Amino acid sequence: MEIDQKTRLKIKELLTRGVDEVIDYKELETKLLSGKKLRIKLGIDPTSPNIHLGRSIPLLKLRDFEALGHQIVFIIGDFTGTIGDTSDKNAERPMLDESVVKENIKRYIEQAGKVINIEKCEVYYNSEWLAKLEYREICRQADVFSINEFISRDNIRRRLDGGLRVSLREVLYPMMQGYDSVMIKADVEIGGTDQRFNLLAGRELQRAYKQEPQNIITNPLIEGLDGRKMSSSWGNTVNLLDTPSEMFGKIMSLQDESIIKYFTLLTRMAEDKIKEYELALKNGANPRDYKILLAKEIVTFYHSEKDALEQEENFIKVFSKKEMPDEIEELKPESYNIVAILIEAGLATSKTDAKRVIEQGGVKVDKEVIKDADVIIKAGSIIQKGKIKFLKIV
Repeated sequence: MEIDQKTRLKIKELLTRGVDEVIDYKELETKLLSGKKLRIKLGIDPTSPNIHLGRSIPLLKLRDFEALGHQIVFIIGDFTGTIGDTSDKNAERPMLDESVVKENIKRYIEQAGKVINIEKCEVYYNSEWLAKLEYREICRQADVFSINEFISRDNIRRRLDGGLRVSLREVLYPMMQGYDSVMIKADVEIGGTDQRFNLLAGRELQRAYKQEPQNIITNPLIEGLDGRKMSSSWGNTVNLLDTPSEMFGKIMSLQDESIIKYFTLLTRMAEDKIKEYELALKNGANPRDYKILLAKEIVTFYHSEKDALEQEENFIKVFSKKEMPDEIEELKPESYNIVAILIEAGLATSKTDAKRVIEQGGVKVDKEVIKDADVIIKAGSIIQKGKIKFLKIV
């Protein structure tokens, strides 16, 4: 099959944009240029109800493969989600109750469908096969790996050196993820750099089951709004289910140094345009102007252009003209203590987070900065957190 120049350029971008490593690059490039239809796998564990923008990086890569005619396979880890992957953790991750995972899972297909075409995608829950495995089969799989391979991983080695517990359950997790690849006969698996060991486990298990080992694409991880890795447990996320107002406001609070990385990894804006923005920022352009462009791009993708333009207008009105927004969300709180209100409204992730924001002068009540975490808010007051987040207490 003859591949035209436009498709060749798309394949090159597919293998480079938002990519940390490809295993094996030449092999995968050859397969793509051959026109062969490949099975592209991504698995996500529902450890939180929300899929955040950090997860959109591999989802967008699935979308790129989809555009080239390949078969997308999306696995929801309802079984592995209860077990817990500690690939990116410095401590043991507790097992989740099945009821928690079932609750988290309810809107996962809807969220993934904001990026990929679920109608054309194969969707699986890995409990379909993992829950049925018998000890004999598990032992057969475990025989493929050595304990030395597992404990040589950086985060596991640090924990062992520090005298911290590493459970046998954690040893089994990469094997489970690898078996997913066997069951759906993956040609390519996508995952973050923290998933490298698990992705390689899939190659080894496929060999053991006489399948051709999958190629691997790892993507960089993205920083959250506070500069740490984007993580639901830290509350520094932009979620795919956020309202246009929440999404726009969060992007406007982004640290300046993350703007270009967000454009590159979280959008499909043309790379030459992103380079133009990067040069402008290096030459002293106002980062706020480029955050507005970024926020509009992301809100348009997940909602609509109309929503993006409305939020831009609202931001300019509030930030530049110092006016109140036309619409303010109302809340009748369970407690009128400012810390409790911030947590209930989702404006803080914990008491510690709420107190920190207050102490730093990031909260106003009726236009006055407050620094007392024990203050009681009266009904009718308007709370402002940051530059554009407003809340009316009723």
